[in-house]
Amino acid sequence: MGARHYLDHAATTAVRPEVAARYAEELTRLGNPSSLHTAGREARRRLEEAREQLAAALGARPGEVVFTSGGTEADNLAVKGAWWARREDRDALAVSAVEHHAVLEAAAWLAAHEGAQVDRLPVGADGVLDLGAAENLLARRAGRVALVSVMWANNETGVLQPVPEVVELARRHGAAVHTDAVQAVGHVPVDFAPGGPDALTLSGHKLGAPVGTGALLARRELALVPVEHGGGQERGVRSGTIAVAGARALALAVELAVAEVADEGRRLRALRDRLTTGVLAAVPGARLTGPPPGPGPDPRLPGTVHLTVDGADADALLLGLDLAGVAASSGSACQAGVQEASHVLLAMGRDEDTARSALRLSLGRTSTDADVDAVLAALPAVVDGARRAHEVRTRRRGAAAARVAAGSPAAPRPDRAAR
Repeated sequence: MGARHYLDHAATTAVRPEVAARYAEELTRLGNPSSLHTAGREARRRLEEAREQLAAALGARPGEVVFTSGGTEADNLAVKGAWWARREDRDALAVSAVEHHAVLEAAAWLAAHEGAQVDRLPVGADGVLDLGAAENLLARRAGRVALVSVMWANNETGVLQPVPEVVELARRHGAAVHTDAVQAVGHVPVDFAPGGPDALTLSGHKLGAPVGTGALLARRELALVPVEHGGGQERGVRSGTIAVAGARALALAVELAVAEVADEGRRLRALRDRLTTGVLAAVPGARLTGPPPGPGPDPRLPGTVHLTVDGADADALLLGLDLAGVAASSGSACQAGVQEASHVLLAMGRDEDTARSALRLSLGRTSTDADVDAVLAALPAVVDGARRAHEVRTRRRGAAAARVAAGSPAAPRPDRAAR
């Protein structure tokens, strides 16, 4: 199989060595940061230093940093907590149609169990939020929207969203703004300075910290109702003993990634553009997702290439690449390994077949030209094999549909019967 080439950094990326060293160092220490004895006070000091370090890297105040177990918990706290806090006056919630499932499912739960009026904000064919539609919705809801949630960068396509414009629009209607910046922090400039969103989610394992680390940046004036209850840690909205090791690792990873954003962005864009050009030239029927490249600001993350491949299924593409030594994905890795049509592509107006043909190649700090070369060498043959498999499955489905239409029972599908 040869060397492994990892092009799934958007799913998770390697822990930085210096971050791993800090994490391991802290694991050898004793002390609950809520304890009053010397060991507890020392743990609290290290925790607060980490809070200050993370806040400084993102233009926040230390008191705005709420440590969490990752992006999903932070998204749930922001969406549910902010809506619960304002529900007496504002019972509506607006989320973009291409959000991560942590936001979409939290909003759907509020609708099903708490009576929230949830609207999904549409995007265009390029995956960018339709600001005109968002403005019309906020005007129609007439001061009833508690929170608008629009991600900074899409986790599947890498498309950047107009968060500053969303903030300006929501402010005019008195709505708070949350942005899931899990894919953005450490990869593009992100600033939580005054005038920005009211809440921002980040996750450590996307930028060089261990899995299980994350934070919600939430302005002090944004009221939040806790999702879980207990000891009242983290300004009373996130109970539980705080993992000092995780907080210190996360803060260092964020600081290092943010410091490298400009230089690393240029390096990854060069790799990304060479990969994109090579794939489009070598694979007829491959299409780049998102806004077309142009002379203006880069409309997508520097390390993400998202494609659809006519006549191929994502699972066959991923298996073929894996056998060729290339790790890739079709989009979000958070759906328990189930290959489904991408809700992001469906929201962009793609049909079901296209939404099942997605391929995401994501680069990171350890990516090299050799990784790009490996993809370009393997992909044409992988696509050919995936297309042949797709043709066979399509014929079988057509034959089964014809038998059912003629009144005969459908024969078992060989690919299912063999499982």
